[in-house]
Amino acid sequence: MMPRGSVLLMPVNPVFIWATLLVAFVLNLIPLGRSAALPDLLAVVLVFWNVHQPRRVGVGVAFAFGLFMDVHQGALLGQHALAYTLLSYFAIAVHRRLLWFTVGSQAVQILPLFIAAHVVSLLVRLIAGAGFPGWGLLVAPLLESALWPVVTVVLLAPQRRAPDRDKNRPL
Repeated sequence: MMPRGSVLLMPVNPVFIWATLLVAFVLNLIPLGRSAALPDLLAVVLVFWNVHQPRRVGVGVAFAFGLFMDVHQGALLGQHALAYTLLSYFAIAVHRRLLWFTVGSQAVQILPLFIAAHVVSLLVRLIAGAGFPGWGLLVAPLLESALWPVVTVVLLAPQRRAPDRDKNRPL
């Protein structure tokens, strides 16, 4: 049974899933400087697809993208992979419960996952001997959680369209 007021969505195209993941990865590659307060768009899109399509985007995909981010940023190999893997695992663990809430409530419930991912990444950095990146690190999970409603509207838009519109079928 579907939650009250929810819309029946069309099946998602796997090409669209991979395209959005690649676009988020490319947006993370844009050199905007080394600020700890920048949101991780790839993490937000990974969590979105883990919640909405857990059979198609799983922990293995998160691990692979984490390794790609480690190589790109010159970070300790496995730093992002571990953070993305844990983020993905816990997003899949709560995906059934999370979908019963409104998008705003989902953003609040996803916030601890983003905080935990940043804490894990920070701990790996500190154990490896890197310096503390600054208190701006506390802003990044808040921005990622604030992006959740925007990402939800944008990534669910192709699934909300009618398959064949005509004057007799308004859906």
